Amino acid sequence: MQRLLIIGCGDVVSRALPWLTRRYRVYATARTAAHGAELRARGVTPILADLDRPRTLARLAGIGNLVLHSAPPQDSGTRDLRTRRLVAALARGQVPPQRLVYISTSGVYGDCGGAWVGETRPVRPQTARGRRRADAEAVLRRFGVRSGTAVAILRAPGIYAADRLPLARLQRHDPVLAAQEDVFTNHIHAEDLAHIAALALSRGRPGRTYNAADDSRMKMGDYFDLVADAFNLPRPPRVSRAEAGTRLGAAALSFMGESRRLANGRIKRELGIRLKYPTVASGVAAAAHKE
Repeated sequence: MQRLLIIGCGDVVSRALPWLTRRYRVYATARTAAHGAELRARGVTPILADLDRPRTLARLAGIGNLVLHSAPPQDSGTRDLRTRRLVAALARGQVPPQRLVYISTSGVYGDCGGAWVGETRPVRPQTARGRRRADAEAVLRRFGVRSGTAVAILRAPGIYAADRLPLARLQRHDPVLAAQEDVFTNHIHAEDLAHIAALALSRGRPGRTYNAADDSRMKMGDYFDLVADAFNLPRPPRVSRAEAGTRLGAAALSFMGESRRLANGRIKRELGIRLKYPTVASGVAAAAHKE
């Protein structure tokens, strides 16, 4: 049985554990003993390791034939220091991993003016967060070339699920952009992203990038309207971009500054994914039904 090492077993990857533990001997990093105990209860062997503490990473070398990396970068800077430390640790093993899958973000593309975006489009991140992710991708690609590890990168857009909806923003009556200034946004249900990542461990092509997005083609304001209607909440007010700048924080504004439509044919052709929630409408409807 192949050994799978998970780096960053958070909400998304945790959803894939029942599938993964049936097929692999699964190890996962845990920053605390409590998290380690939770992982062990789910059939995972925990490894106490922290990407912010390089001395704790020595045990990662050589553990996994396969690696699933979903840990986010640190909160500042333009380089992903965590991924750099991980690569340094993996490189110390006598035998490198056969495959590595990294969950990145579609934010590496930057603003595309609403254009359709395929995986061959050059990255032009406009935020520090996007630049850190682009740096991680580049570091992992170089590692793959040096070590012979087949590296596949998943670029995920906005992740949602029943417990990851913007209900608090709707309840605060946070505004969204007026229709004439609104931006195209992209989504993927957390369960579908978990399934895509699991399939990429065996089907992802070496050096390949995949847009891990659903089939929806909608603007951000329409998404908020959809959620509001499903949960019987008032639709958010529509304001100009200038007014939004005075009422929202920097993080929310950064998402309103980027518009693109992700082409997702590659995950279907090459990974063979059949989305459980092919549109945001189907995912939100399922979440509302659980209420």
